[in-house]
Amino acid sequence: MDSVIAPLCLFIPLNCNNNKKKSYYCYYNSNHTVDISTKNKIRFSVPSSAGIFNLKKFTAVSFRYDHRYRRGSSGCLRRAVMESSNSASSPDMQKPKIVTGPGGYVLEDVPHLSDYIPDLPTYPNPLQDNPAYSVVKQYFVHVDDTVPQKIVVHKDGPRGVHFRRAGPRQRVYFDSDEVHACIVTCGGLCPGLNTVIREIVCGLYHMYGVKKVLGIDGGYRGFYAKNTVHLDPKVVNHIHKRGGTILGTSRGGHDTSKIVDSIQDRGINQVYIIGGDGTQGGAAVIFEEIRRRGLKVSVVGIPKTIDNDIPVIDKSFGFDTAVEEAQRAINAAHVEADSIENGIGLVKLMGRYSGFIAMYATLASRDVDCCLIPESPFYLEGPGGLFEYIEKRLKENGHMVIVIAEGAGQELLSESIQSMTLKDASGNKLLQDVGLWISQRIKDYFTKQRKIPINLKYIDPTYMIRAIPSNASDNVYCTLLAQSAVHGAMAGYTGFTSGLVNGRQTYIPFYRIIEKRNSVVITDRMWARLLSSTNQPSFLCLKDSIEDTGDEEQSDQLLENGHCGEEGSLISKR
Repeated sequence: MDSVIAPLCLFIPLNCNNNKKKSYYCYYNSNHTVDISTKNKIRFSVPSSAGIFNLKKFTAVSFRYDHRYRRGSSGCLRRAVMESSNSASSPDMQKPKIVTGPGGYVLEDVPHLSDYIPDLPTYPNPLQDNPAYSVVKQYFVHVDDTVPQKIVVHKDGPRGVHFRRAGPRQRVYFDSDEVHACIVTCGGLCPGLNTVIREIVCGLYHMYGVKKVLGIDGGYRGFYAKNTVHLDPKVVNHIHKRGGTILGTSRGGHDTSKIVDSIQDRGINQVYIIGGDGTQGGAAVIFEEIRRRGLKVSVVGIPKTIDNDIPVIDKSFGFDTAVEEAQRAINAAHVEADSIENGIGLVKLMGRYSGFIAMYATLASRDVDCCLIPESPFYLEGPGGLFEYIEKRLKENGHMVIVIAEGAGQELLSESIQSMTLKDASGNKLLQDVGLWISQRIKDYFTKQRKIPINLKYIDPTYMIRAIPSNASDNVYCTLLAQSAVHGAMAGYTGFTSGLVNGRQTYIPFYRIIEKRNSVVITDRMWARLLSSTNQPSFLCLKDSIEDTGDEEQSDQLLENGHCGEEGSLISKR
């Protein structure tokens, strides 16, 4: 053991002698914290075998604390930013890998193990001897293959942002016999979870000859609080026919230090994390800690969300299945509404922040008269409101079907609840289900105010649509995602999410997946297609319709961020 004294960071002398100025490598230990405004020093004991890689050589070093990279107590990702006296830039552990080229070409590349571990050995890809792939010409992906984020461009415009194309490489950075992989599922359920698990296991086993695969039981917490499950092709053979996840899942439980300690102690060197944007954010923190420790561990994410709200990718797996299952509820609502005078069928679908399921289920159904989503504000009473539209529809057709996403109308719901006095045992105001709430409001309005008898049937298939096995389309998609993830991990890539971009499998850096939430753009053509299909209004802001119904300039404004505008002008012309 070598003991040294250093402020905040550990200096390790390199090639020091009496005739030359001392040079140092800097190693930062995030488990120690120092007030850098003082001259306090900490003594570190470091084993001579400490894995310190890719650290820059400096003749003189000063330090400052960069608060942009401060994490919470669970993340513990504080870092020192090194500044040399000769203005040499330091390696930025979280700086995106950007490659530029002619014509405005930008590649947002993903990290690689060789970025921080030098002189890694490589091996021939076992697929070259696999008879299943012997008939495939040019099966290995070329190192320069990339996929554009946007495919609609102008001839004189820039080539734009690209992502690295997924697929097997000629050389791999793991010997198959040394691979010890693990799989974990986090967050809510989604059709296709078991299919992804199955295909990761079978892909590792059949394509690369990997025999050691663990399942982490119960989400992130399972890394350090629960037992693991041995996975092989026999164990996972039929799981794709079941809903849910055989590994169990949970929310929270993300203790970065404990998770990485468990990974290190178990000798795991490939981590496959299946989950939504929050889970992928956790995966990014795990990757950074693994990179900080200099471990040869690939961290791979597979995006999962029933709401389809993960950015960049074309869609998330399980979404097609959810939309298909939602049709059953909509069909039932239509039958109920059509079979009785003034019948209203109301269906609540999942979509806390993004209304993709409601929108696509409406477009697929053709029986829906009104679709309400979080991205498109609406109001109930007054000219141009929802009640007026329902009354008009009932007079024209004698029945009506409404689809509402669970996150729609939350502002209206909050205003209503503010006047309520019911509280739970902790003193918190009781919140209502938006479907039940709007059902009651519709009943009260028509029976008490308008004196019009209606028959409303409320159907809530919320958790039914995510608890079923994936359909054929999603099964194929899950297979591609899983195999692409396996190819990427074996090729030494890490800190990435496997996703579909413009119909091509790609590797996307974590920061792009977690930077924002994907949502329905109500000024886009797809929402216009829905309005055309349902013939519903876009709902003007109430104050605009009352104050100045003749102001064409005002009615042509676009709806954006919940404010008045765009398609609201359509309602006054219907």
